[in-house]
Amino acid sequence: MREDFGPTFITVTDEDGNEIVLEFVDALEYNGQMYQAFFPAETEGEDEDDPDNGLVILKVIHEDGEDLLSTLDSDEELDAVYDLFTEALFSEEED
Repeated sequence: MREDFGPTFITVTDEDGNEIVLEFVDALEYNGQMYQAFFPAETEGEDEDDPDNGLVILKVIHEDGEDLLSTLDSDEELDAVYDLFTEALFSEEED
């Protein structure tokens, strides 16, 4: 991701109606499906060690001409895509 203009943030709503601000990290394609990775945006007073503050992976669904973000369908899908993102992110840090 190019950071010429700073980070990209989105706001999503969870199943409980809570708004969560996410910072875009990277995107990749796996088995013909596009996925995007995010980190929760840091907010004052949050615990950095909270396990809910880790990498968030959502898939891009094309519906009615729009791109929508959705959770993944299975743990297997999540594990495979998570491994690809961590491999890509850590290989970029080593360069």
